[in-house]
Amino acid sequence: MARLGLRLLLQSALDAEITEFLGRERYSRGEKGREGSRNGYCPVTLQATAGAVTLERPKRRGTDEAFASRLLGVGACRTNALESLVIAGFVRGQRCATWRRPWLTPSARKATLSKSTLSRFCEAIKGEFGAWQTRDLSQVTLDYLFLDGSHFKFHAGNASEPVLCAWGITTDGRPVLVGLAPGESESFEAWAEFPHGLLARGLTPPLLVISDRASGLIGAREVVFPTSLRQRCLIHRCRNILAKVPKSAKAEVKAAFWQLFDDVRSGPGQQAVDEVRARIDAFAERFQRLYPAAVTCLLSDVESLTAFLCFPREHWKRIRHSNFIERTFSETRRRVKVIGRLPGERCCLSLLWVVFDRASKNWPGVRVTPVTIRALALMRQHLVESPRTIVPKPKKQPSTDRVTEVAQHR
Repeated sequence: MARLGLRLLLQSALDAEITEFLGRERYSRGEKGREGSRNGYCPVTLQATAGAVTLERPKRRGTDEAFASRLLGVGACRTNALESLVIAGFVRGQRCATWRRPWLTPSARKATLSKSTLSRFCEAIKGEFGAWQTRDLSQVTLDYLFLDGSHFKFHAGNASEPVLCAWGITTDGRPVLVGLAPGESESFEAWAEFPHGLLARGLTPPLLVISDRASGLIGAREVVFPTSLRQRCLIHRCRNILAKVPKSAKAEVKAAFWQLFDDVRSGPGQQAVDEVRARIDAFAERFQRLYPAAVTCLLSDVESLTAFLCFPREHWKRIRHSNFIERTFSETRRRVKVIGRLPGERCCLSLLWVVFDRASKNWPGVRVTPVTIRALALMRQHLVESPRTIVPKPKKQPSTDRVTEVAQHR
């Protein structure tokens, strides 16, 4: 039934296209239109998610103008839905042999793919990733930049190595995937080289960088983005604090931690920062005797925990942590677990890019209003853009004739 409905739908679309091309309906000889006429059909088999569908592709005669179907294009043998399904299965770690066998779903028993078709899918992914990796970033202006990494095995004989990821939120509130790069480790050199490459391709420094507390990442941020503020991911910091308290007290300490940053009454700016710091002092006084290690962990980086309070209130819950990509990372690790080790560096990056590129369309952005635009523009002018040097105008020198006249008068 699925294949029959698909065939009827596609066949009707093809007949409508040839009618539009000739400018007249079937058997309408007296009406004006393009020269030429229908000349029967030729069969064409299209692979779809419901199985193989055979269509009758219209032929024409009496005209030298080429007819190209917008639906099938030239030499099409599969639907876009099938291609997307194969890519999704490939990034889940399924082998080519799995896709060459008939699928187990009842609606797709007869859909099989050749080895050459799968190779074309993979090459298309790598080609698209190569173009994305070298694209110009001068048109991407970020307010917020998120930096994080995840470990994968992609070199023979080596342990898991990090893949560095950068994504952000643009000035119009949209999430965007900015860059992916491999790294031997999450060292200062690796993290410094990665954003330097983004800046070399035209990326504008952001207002706020959100990350965890990796020492190499923090040092690289200070060198590469010296004018940007840094926000420590609150979820990562909460995990660090909970790791220093007993299991029986985790729920109490966790609730107290999030009360520090929720329901801040003061407006954005220094007043909000002062209010949260007063709450942190009360938290330290409450738990200092019972859990001193947890309190020390909290107080060690207070400035970076409150940086988000300087930005519009509507953005606070989105920019105070980087956890919305953690789900994507975990899904990717789960999908490649069946492989064990990815075939190589380029394969690993291209597969991650496919997953992130599709997932980024569902990542949350931020609400943009005239008030937030004005506030962020003022912050950018204050933090990122260098102030213009004001050169005083030179004093006007008196003319030689006037100097001579004054001297003679004296």
